Amino acid sequence: MEQEELKEQEMKEEQEKQDIEQAEHQADASEESKSDETAEAKETAEPETDNGGRRNRKKRAERHAEEMNRKVEEMGLKLAEMNDKYMRLYSEYENYRKRTNAEKAGLILNGGKDVIKLMLPVIDDMERALANMSDDDAAKEGMKLIHKNMMNALQQKGLKPMEAKGEKFDENYHEAITQIPSPTPESKGMVMDVVKKGYFLNDEVLRFAQVVVGC
Repeated sequence: MEQEELKEQEMKEEQEKQDIEQAEHQADASEESKSDETAEAKETAEPETDNGGRRNRKKRAERHAEEMNRKVEEMGLKLAEMNDKYMRLYSEYENYRKRTNAEKAGLILNGGKDVIKLMLPVIDDMERALANMSDDDAAKEGMKLIHKNMMNALQQKGLKPMEAKGEKFDENYHEAITQIPSPTPESKGMVMDVVKKGYFLNDEVLRFAQVVVGC
C-alpha cells in the first residue's frame, strides 16, 4: 500500500514538473513572439518616423526660403526707393548747378550792363557833336579820338552797335517812332532813318533802335 502511494506521489511530481517545463516553454515562446512583434513594429515605425523628419525638414526649408524671398523683396523695394530719392536729389542738384552757372556767366558777361547803358546817352551826345562840327574845327579830331577809344573799350565788354537803316522793320530790335511815305514799293515796311541808334550787349538787345519806317 505504501509503495502504491509512493509511486502515485512520484507520478504526481513528474506531472507537475512536466507542467512547469511546459509553462516555461510557452512563456519563452510568448516572449520571443512579443520581441519579434516589437522589432517588426519598430522596423515599420522607423521609416514613418524618418519620412516625417524629412517632411518637417522640407517644411522648415520652404519656410526659410519664403522668409529669405520676402526679405530680398523688401530690400529690393528699399533699394528702389533710395535710388529714386537719389536720382531726384541728383536731378535737383544738376538743375541748381546749371542755373547757378548760367547766372554766374550772365553776371560775368553783363556785369557792367547798367553802367554801359548809362554811357549810351554820352555816346549819343558825342556823335551828335561830331556830326555838327566842321572838318576844320581843331576840336573835332580830339573828339573823334575820345569817341573811338570809348567805343573800343565798351566793345571789349560786349557792346555792339545795331545796324538798322535799310533793314526790314523788326519789332524785336526796332522801335518805330513815326512813319513816312515810302519812295518806292520795295521800301515799304523798311527802316528809312534812325533817330536813336540801338545797341547789343553780348548778342542781347541793350537798347532798341528808334527808327522811322516807310509805309
